[in-house]
Amino acid sequence: MIIKKLIECYKNFEKTTYKILKHGLKFCFILCMFSIFMLLIYDSFLATPILYHVGLALFRLSIIFGIEFLVCAFVVDSIKKQTI
Repeated sequence: MIIKKLIECYKNFEKTTYKILKHGLKFCFILCMFSIFMLLIYDSFLATPILYHVGLALFRLSIIFGIEFLVCAFVVDSIKKQTI
């Protein structure tokens, strides 16, 4: 029931909200791919701890940004439609 309501809300996003969400998630995906690339380099070639820590921090950051973009999109859309 809740999932259906979230999907319905997602389908009814305004254009600007959807556009910002789309570009934000693309940015998070690129950041995530870069961090995975760094971790693969660490695992394959260079075993420096700084590379591991930076790659892991970037991966966490990309996940957090993705979640924040999703939550903020739902909140902003609800505020625009004055349902909150």
